[in-house]
Amino acid sequence: MLKLYGFPVSNYTNMVELALLEKGLPFEYVLTFPEPTPEFLARSPRGKVPFLGTSQGFINETDAILEYLEDIGPTRRLLPEDPQARATVRALMKEIELYVELPARSCFAEAFFGGSVPAAIKSKAREDLQAGFATLKRHGRFAPYVAGDTFTLADVVFLYSVDLAATVGKQLFGLDLLGDLPAAKTLLQLLGENPHVKAIAAKREAGTSAFVAAVRARLQGTS
Repeated sequence: MLKLYGFPVSNYTNMVELALLEKGLPFEYVLTFPEPTPEFLARSPRGKVPFLGTSQGFINETDAILEYLEDIGPTRRLLPEDPQARATVRALMKEIELYVELPARSCFAEAFFGGSVPAAIKSKAREDLQAGFATLKRHGRFAPYVAGDTFTLADVVFLYSVDLAATVGKQLFGLDLLGDLPAAKTLLQLLGENPHVKAIAAKREAGTSAFVAAVRARLQGTS
């Protein structure tokens, strides 16, 4: 059986869990936090979660895991069969990761954990987030899903990236990054009604307070 190693507050872990659930693949969730030990690094070379345990070893990096799940779980496809449509979904996934999620992530310490982020990094994040949401507006179809009328991996990445990024934009910069994207707001609401998404959200909510407190303590040097 597949084993998903991660923790519920990790949005990337949530992406993999949602793909597993949507594809109907049986798996075991192994609660795991990153730690700089030789054993951990042997399973995840960069020391990150999530990573996936298979009968043949471990797979790290979320995009590689999602591709692997698509290869082994043909009963429900989350990537189109048509090469052009498939490439479009992959491009949307990469655009959301590079131009929305990662700029927001550079400011997580200040937005969520009471830390501080250098002004230069925040300035770049603000600029990159505005450009990233503009890219999403141009490229996303939202009909009603990101790439069209079918739920795909682009929606998995969208769900666990855009809401966090919009929160960073509002809290740190006073920006309404979804203001010009009402269709994206509607899609977030639609995805939020998915039973699998609800289950993941409940698990995340249950673990958020303790996780935030632990990160804040570490950032403040009190742990």
